[in-house]
Amino acid sequence: MDIHISQKLLILLLILAVISIYLYTFNTCVVSSISKALPKWKHNPLISSDNVALHYTTSVRVVPLLEANETDASPKYRFFREQGLNPEQQLPSALIIGVKKGGTRALLEFIRIHPDVRAAGSEVHFFDKHYAKGFQWYRQKMPPTLEGQITIEKSPSYFITKEAPRRVQHMNPSTKLLVVVRNPVTRAISDYTQAISKKPDMKPFEHLVFVNGSDNSPIDVSWGPVKLGIYARYLARWLKYFPLSQFLFVSGERLILDPALELRRVQDFFGLKRVVTEKHFYFNSTKGFPCLFKSEGHSAPHCLGKTKGRNHPYINPVVLQRLRDFYRPYNIRFYHMTGINFGWS
Repeated sequence: MDIHISQKLLILLLILAVISIYLYTFNTCVVSSISKALPKWKHNPLISSDNVALHYTTSVRVVPLLEANETDASPKYRFFREQGLNPEQQLPSALIIGVKKGGTRALLEFIRIHPDVRAAGSEVHFFDKHYAKGFQWYRQKMPPTLEGQITIEKSPSYFITKEAPRRVQHMNPSTKLLVVVRNPVTRAISDYTQAISKKPDMKPFEHLVFVNGSDNSPIDVSWGPVKLGIYARYLARWLKYFPLSQFLFVSGERLILDPALELRRVQDFFGLKRVVTEKHFYFNSTKGFPCLFKSEGHSAPHCLGKTKGRNHPYINPVVLQRLRDFYRPYNIRFYHMTGINFGWS
């Protein structure tokens, strides 16, 4: 009986051995066939001994490293780098194109509070002065951004530069364009105030605003501070290249009186969540200008630079009325073009 059981056990072990040999041989053949059919797997394994960057589908895209000479001191971007998420420089998708002395710097400083907006710190003047340097040069002047953030640049001279509309369209036909406008009479005086602060020996405003310096003469439309206030003339050039829907016209007066209201319009225009609100502003009665409780790069309350909110010189009321009468038909045309009555008398 014991011998009979041993024979059965021996036979069972032999059968198991045969099955094992068969399975081993079969699997080896299968693997060999797959390797021959897909040689790239053999030569390019999914995991190697080298350091390979693995990309995952997340809400933030992993982008190439910045150039070695690019830096950004913002704490949040240092945090992103520590996590291996490095922002990338992009051409701007929005431009503040004008107007000079309308409130463009204020608008830029206010909107860049938004975490999804990144802005070039200084005026780049690419589309008027440096266009020959190319878009790669322009891109290098932009701040680094993460996917989903808006890159914006401000150069008010773009509005009056004849070639700028075509050049901007060549960069991106979908560019969003912001124009900060202000009563052209007040804007002209502000322009003159800035100029005389640099050249104290300039002639009085009343002398420069008229042809031949006489108040019996016509308004001198060739003088820069006067000419720039004919907004309709310059807007007509831009509308040849961009539809009105891609423009947002910001009131320089309301930007001072109610910055939160105008910033709400800007955020809606960009399709952003309304993050910048009344809580970000306080009014400085000395400067007569809204200031910020905090912003990017400033953790304490601060106002714009000392060059903002200068006191205007006294201008003869007769001269002011002459200027109002001069601008009235141009203002009405501008209202019709934009569909907005800015209320300039």
